[in-house]
Amino acid sequence: MAEQFTDVWVAPLTPRSYLERSLRTFPHRTAVIYGDTRYSYAQFAERVQRLSGALVAAGVQPGDRVAFLCPNTPPLLEAHFACPLVGAVLVAINTRLSREEIGYILDHSGARLLFVDGELAHLVEDERPPTLTQVVNIPDAQAVFPKKFDGPDYEELLAVATPLPFEQAPPVAETDTLSINYTSGTTGRPKGVMYSHRGGALNALGEGLEVGLTSRSTYLWTLPMFHCNGWCFTWAVVAVGGAQVCMRKFEPAEVIRLIGAEGVTHLCGAPTVLIMLLNSPAISELRLSRPLHIVTAAAPPSPTILRAVEELGATITHVYGLTETYGPHSICEWHAEWDAESAERRALLKSRQGVPYIQAGGLRVVDEQMNDVPADGATLGEVVMRGNNVMKGYYRQPEATAEAFRGGWFHSGDVGVMHPDGYLELRDRKKDIIISGGENISTIEVEQTIYRHPAVLEVAVVARPDEIWGEVPVAFVMIKQGSELSEIELIAFCREHLAHYKAPKAVVFGDLPKTSTGKIQKFRLREQFWSEKAKGIN
Repeated sequence: MAEQFTDVWVAPLTPRSYLERSLRTFPHRTAVIYGDTRYSYAQFAERVQRLSGALVAAGVQPGDRVAFLCPNTPPLLEAHFACPLVGAVLVAINTRLSREEIGYILDHSGARLLFVDGELAHLVEDERPPTLTQVVNIPDAQAVFPKKFDGPDYEELLAVATPLPFEQAPPVAETDTLSINYTSGTTGRPKGVMYSHRGGALNALGEGLEVGLTSRSTYLWTLPMFHCNGWCFTWAVVAVGGAQVCMRKFEPAEVIRLIGAEGVTHLCGAPTVLIMLLNSPAISELRLSRPLHIVTAAAPPSPTILRAVEELGATITHVYGLTETYGPHSICEWHAEWDAESAERRALLKSRQGVPYIQAGGLRVVDEQMNDVPADGATLGEVVMRGNNVMKGYYRQPEATAEAFRGGWFHSGDVGVMHPDGYLELRDRKKDIIISGGENISTIEVEQTIYRHPAVLEVAVVARPDEIWGEVPVAFVMIKQGSELSEIELIAFCREHLAHYKAPKAVVFGDLPKTSTGKIQKFRLREQFWSEKAKGIN
């Protein structure tokens, strides 16, 4: 039973209240844009209330899990408000997972309802856990070869549903579970990261404050909504009464067109997303009618990428976090005096991960005994966090939760340094640090050096076993179209700019495997070396 708040000076923090406010304040302002479709806040709120009514009619109770397998289209955005409105828990599923992984998530979460986009229906046609009582089809004119289940269509469901008024929504406590976001599962089964209503509400406000969202902002969905609930921008944009432009699929040329056509002011994406935009032939057609603010995370962006984005006239902000921290936990807060620095120095400063978000809480770099490492910009330690944007825990996995929260802090598994000015800088994931002849090699440092070569489009550096040194670095590189680069040339380039032991001992050219959010999957690159070693092949 949700906790009741009767004191006049307190109300539970929940992102569901943001839509009610923007409806009252901006009923006729555009809330959602998708192709030729435009929804005002009044229309968007009605659709959310109808979806909420449909959930109630289907027997969904507070605490029940409702799953969506859907790209960045309006139904998934509507679910981010309809599920909280009825007290249900939203499970937005990664659209690039396998059938087996999706089946596991549906079963593990105990999803009561599943809403599935027609283009993705083949991923769940054989996966029906016993808790699942209904599958709802989401047709989309932009879908390719859509498939249907024997169940209602989304728009038909909304058309016959009785809208649930905001004032009739069941009460929620701010500690209630708002959503469950499953990790990628690269080291085992995906883990269900539980977000609270309080955490979702505070992180949405934090995003708005840190990146300057206002009622005049237009946010473009280049980041998947299923990823950390879109870093809580699903709720943040609505909180300020801004507009959201949905995109079914990331296509660089279409992103560039929409930035101009819709007057986009904000978008998010991993460095690989920025690389794709910068190297699209359409980039020459980019015309900024309004200031553009880009927020990037995942791997630290190279100074080369940062400079290139700024040369377009855009402002770029670097943030850092994990699924377990609702997306970003820290931000490289900019100092006005840094504007006077050289372009190279500005890029190096901006590539740091910075300080905690204004609402976040603690951020430390610690040794094995949980002592803070010296803030000298050199001593390595693990990054740990705590505070308002740390998850409640892993769903139905108390042992994993206890391990992640040991010592009263969330352990990120990331290795970094703390600078004298209190700004964090990542050096690697624990598993990515290369120990060669007793020396630690940061793959990030090697990658950023390689990015400086004008022929390089993307790069990932991993460890390869070596009989003499234990491990040595190997670079996987994708070169720019029309460019030429040899292994000998690139290794020589690295040796000019790095200590020789840090330079890659080999270079492999080709495409790089990525996650749905644009992160390069280094574990897949490492596997080919270490699996061979395990078999005794040198």
